[in-house]
Formats: sequence, C-alpha cells, structure tokens
Amino acid sequence: MAPDQAERMLRVQLAAAYRLVDHFGWTELIYGHLTARVPGPEPHFLINPYGLNYDEVTASNLVKIDLDGNVVDDSNYPVNYAGFVIHSAIHMANSAEHKVVMHTHTRAGMAIAATEEGLKPVSMGSTGFFERLATHDYEGPSLELDERERLLAHLGDNKAMILWNHGLLVTGRSVPEAFLRLYRLERACQVQLDAAAAGTLRVIPDDIARKSGQGIDAFSAKESQNGVGDLEFAALVRKLDRIDPSYRH
Repeated sequence: MAPDQAERMLRVQLAAAYRLVDHFGWTELIYGHLTARVPGPEPHFLINPYGLNYDEVTASNLVKIDLDGNVVDDSNYPVNYAGFVIHSAIHMANSAEHKVVMHTHTRAGMAIAATEEGLKPVSMGSTGFFERLATHDYEGPSLELDERERLLAHLGDNKAMILWNHGLLVTGRSVPEAFLRLYRLERACQVQLDAAAAGTLRVIPDDIARKSGQGIDAFSAKESQNGVGDLEFAALVRKLDRIDPSYRH
C-alpha cells in the first residue's frame, strides 16, 4: 500500500475511534488524546485538533506533528502541549507494539486511578490486565519534557497503564487493537466501581486471574485473522456509518 493510502486509512480509523469515545461517553470536554504513528520513516504522529469536540474530529482535520510538537502539515488548529508530552514519550520509542496511544479522562478511569488499590481482578475483563497493568505517579498536568523518560520506563513491556490521580492509557499495534484494549480497561473500571458500591468485592485468586488473562489473549489472537480488535472495531465502524459517517471526511 502506498504511504499516502496507508495514512488515509489510518486517519479514517483514528477519526472513527474519536467518534466512538464520544459515543460511549468517555470524553472530558475537549481533553484527552488518541494518537497514531504515521506509516513511513519520519517520526510523525496524528493527534486531535485542540479545541474541537470529539464528535467534530474527522480524518482530514487530524493534525500531523513531529516528536517536538511541531505541526508538519498545514492546519488551522493548535495542539494541546500536555497531550504531546505524554504521547510523544511512547511514540518516540518507535516500538512496533506502541504505534497507537489512547489516553482518556473517564469518570470510572479517574475514580480507579484515585484509589490506593487500583484495578483489582474482580471480573473476567479485568483479568486481561492482571500483572500487565503499569502505573505512573501523578506529576502535574504533563508539561515537563523530562517526565517522558519516567513514563516510558514505567510502561515497560505493558500495553496498559493507570496514571495515578489522572486517568487511563493504553497502546496497541493498530487503532482497532488499542481501542479494544481501551474498551476492556474502561469496562473493567466501571464494573469494579459498580461492584464495590453494591457490596464487598469478590477478588479472583491470583492463579485463576493469571490463567484467565492468558486465555483472553489466546482467544483474541485466534479469533482475529487480520489483527487483534479488527472484528470488534469493524462492527463499531458499521454502527458509526449508520449514525454519522462524517468522520470519514
């Protein structure tokens, strides 16, 4: 696939992800970011135009920036500097496992991030993150460049992270993979909060949680012929196209 075609496909997928975050009610005004490394040798990535609602993001108005936060292509919109710092920390590593980064400020995610216990294995979905969920201490609104090294070091080989007192962050090899991981992490947080409000948490034993998490990974790999998350994301895109296909523009 030609580079321009690959970028166009990526733009459509990332714009769809923004619309889906809005659809599920995971937005915090105009804040939070979903970013994707642009195919090709240059260290460029796509980020949302600062100031737009998520339901206003389209494939064409996504902003392409470099690792220093400079806008690469012409754009009528600025970029949120704090978002650039967090996401560039991971993109600059140029890992094949972290081509897409999604960071949200959801009510459930921020609530779990504000507890000493963090996410516990209390549901099937949460076991997918057992012993594979990184954490990073809150250092303020992510304006200092030196935080990038610490954030990347804390992420390690994991693909999901709780930013203490802040929110959630996931990565993936593709937009569908990262979105599925974000959905599962967000749902796990929601379930834990609901369960804790209803009664005493019934925590799954470590050996069973570990086995369950491995089983979820194996199932995802087997069921996804083209890539993890492809089937789920394609179904959600069909829903979007029925509701409002303007994200494709």
